[in-house]
Amino acid sequence: MKDVKIGLIGTGWMGKSHSKSFINALYHFGDTDGKPIFEVVSDIDRESALEVKEQFGFKKYTTEWLEVVQNENVDIVDIATPNAFHYEIAKAALENNKHVYCEKPLSLSAEESKELAKLANMKGLVNYVGFNNVMNPATKYVKKLVNSGQLGEITKVTGIYDQDAFSDINIPITWRHINEISGSGSLGDLGSHLFSVLQYILGDLRAVNAMTSTVIKERPEKVDSNVMQSVENDDIAITMVEYQNGAIGTLSSSRIATGRKNRLYYEIQGTKGSVYYSLENLNEVNVYFENDKEEDRGFRKVLLGEKHEGYSSFQPASGISIGFNDFKILETHKVLESVVNDSEYTCDFDFGSRIDRIIEAILESAKSKTWVSI
Repeated sequence: MKDVKIGLIGTGWMGKSHSKSFINALYHFGDTDGKPIFEVVSDIDRESALEVKEQFGFKKYTTEWLEVVQNENVDIVDIATPNAFHYEIAKAALENNKHVYCEKPLSLSAEESKELAKLANMKGLVNYVGFNNVMNPATKYVKKLVNSGQLGEITKVTGIYDQDAFSDINIPITWRHINEISGSGSLGDLGSHLFSVLQYILGDLRAVNAMTSTVIKERPEKVDSNVMQSVENDDIAITMVEYQNGAIGTLSSSRIATGRKNRLYYEIQGTKGSVYYSLENLNEVNVYFENDKEEDRGFRKVLLGEKHEGYSSFQPASGISIGFNDFKILETHKVLESVVNDSEYTCDFDFGSRIDRIIEAILESAKSKTWVSI
């Protein structure tokens, strides 16, 4: 057993989610791959930092994030701040020889993300980006199907991530609507999750051609306020894509998709079969194989179970559902395991920089109204 001392920066919903997941990772996997120790927590809001300190048992709290990255007792700097601050904090952490676990996106610039990846590799430090949907057992299963050749040559991809979280025009403006802090709208917030899953399954994109739309152009400054503030980024993004493997498709995201609560959906079609999946039916993957007998052809529902990677850590048999938070538990376990056992992992800073480049290219394409190479 090795204690892994954590310094958390950012105490919002995601910071709390990370902390809960570290605790649950210890519960599900034991301490063989590291025991998380909550060393210090930071937030610019003193009351929030103190609350999280007490809630999760951090030894100390501070309002200065530099105190976390410079703390000699901290092994991992866990970054759960708004997007614009990821680069500066991650760079400082690496320069202070800390492993880094950063919520997505890694930064607001693919170039900055590449710089962080290079620095992390030079230092030999764990550099993990929190694309938790990659850890979904369904994602692992679909990648296995694609890699096995059972679907044949991949020809067409359709992907959607729709929510209606901001469909109400009276919801006040947040940092997610301001480019300087968020970098983009539904594209980076939701689309990046879709891009990460398909990047893992299918590999690199070759080019994109995109459109974006800001439907709700102004929002109240705060609840019940008549003062309006401009929304700076996309409510909807739609992109035609071409993959390096020759597949073509459409990927889209919307944060004002009325009726849609958490619809991350994708369909991958090949010359011998197809597969589709939706996060709204989290434990079901639907598969079609052309080589079935003609009378048996059609999509079959595969219930995730103990034979699918990651699932058995939570449930003993097929048909007993796991939940969305379990992806984050698998992720934090992978972070601990990578620090303690030097194990391999997918969502490193290089992976994060590839997702950031996709977002940049889509924004460039939407502005220029042309195809943009990745």
